[in-house]
Amino acid sequence: MTRDSARIRPCIAGFSLALAILAPLSALAQEGVTLFVRYEHEGTVSYGRLEGDTIQPLDGDLFSDPTDRGEQIRLSEVRLLAPVEPSKVIAVGLNYQSHLGNSAGPAEPALFAKLPTSIIGPGEAIVLPRDSTNVHYETEMVIVIGKKAKNVSVEEAGDYIFGVTCGNDVSARDWQRSDLQWFRAKASDTFGPIGPVIARGLDYDNLMIEGRVNGETVQKQRTDDLIFSTADIVSFTSRYVTLLPGDVIFTGTPGRTSALEPGDVVEIEVEGVGILSNPVVRESD
Repeated sequence: MTRDSARIRPCIAGFSLALAILAPLSALAQEGVTLFVRYEHEGTVSYGRLEGDTIQPLDGDLFSDPTDRGEQIRLSEVRLLAPVEPSKVIAVGLNYQSHLGNSAGPAEPALFAKLPTSIIGPGEAIVLPRDSTNVHYETEMVIVIGKKAKNVSVEEAGDYIFGVTCGNDVSARDWQRSDLQWFRAKASDTFGPIGPVIARGLDYDNLMIEGRVNGETVQKQRTDDLIFSTADIVSFTSRYVTLLPGDVIFTGTPGRTSALEPGDVVEIEVEGVGILSNPVVRESD
């Protein structure tokens, strides 16, 4: 689908968006991998374990031995939400050589912060601010922290990773260049789509990630090309901030990115995790 056809056919695009969220999830099951979702059903927000096209609702804290409610809900009957509500949203810049070009990589993970209010879930709209003219997608795998982490070693860091999800580190390039810090450029409302599930038990440092705009592949690379591994990132971050269950860390984007336009649909796919799909709209007056 071209950008023009996405804008001309909004109803078809909306239907395709729903299919992009739901259809691939029932085929995700892998041995040793557990999928978790956060969803709204009949006005109640809950966590659940996804098994095929059904959700097993969970009671209690997802990160602290939740109990199975003994029910089943069809995936098609719920609204999927961002899979966690993080207290902190951390991100790593310059973590693929393909994004750096010929520049040398940093000696340590290049951390910056987004805000929890930037987080949106599957199907929610990325809103292009009125006063920014160059907002880009960034295809990323996102780490979900499972337990309190402070000053953990690289060797221990894997024990603190609950799982991973898909993420889009939406970035206003004009503000990145003009502002003193990346506060507006990276942390504006809707600039942190994540979802659709948390996948636990994958080989996080060997997954294919792919970004698409209106069905066209725009980024694609494996996470074994990360300059700093998931363990490196968690260990380094925990030196400076205390990571809490549900906190998320965007791990970096590969290759080149380009500007989004109203009417675009962005898909972020991480192997074993599914497809995060979000439409793009312009902020209204």
